[in-house]
Amino acid sequence: MKNKDQITDSMFYIMAALVKPRHGYAIMNLIEETTDGAITIGPASMYTIIKKLLKLEWIYLYDGLDSRRKTYLLTDEGRTVFEAELKVRKQMINSAEKELKEEIE
Repeated sequence: MKNKDQITDSMFYIMAALVKPRHGYAIMNLIEETTDGAITIGPASMYTIIKKLLKLEWIYLYDGLDSRRKTYLLTDEGRTVFEAELKVRKQMINSAEKELKEEIE
């Protein structure tokens, strides 16, 4: 990673949504739909995070979909950071599931 900032859950969800080009409203809808409403990110939080991701150069303003809306996409560096974070989160889940399973046995 470029800096020592930890990727928050909200950043993670937004980066996951930006594997494909999406505008802000589509990002918020996708996150809410894929989490069955458990996670919602409001416009103020989302655009604050988008501004940070742009500054880190993990996403960029993508031309092409809709000239009326700003559309974003992960950069190559952003994809690398996201994939590394995904790997860490999978390891956390596997470890937690293993601990729970051992406690039951």
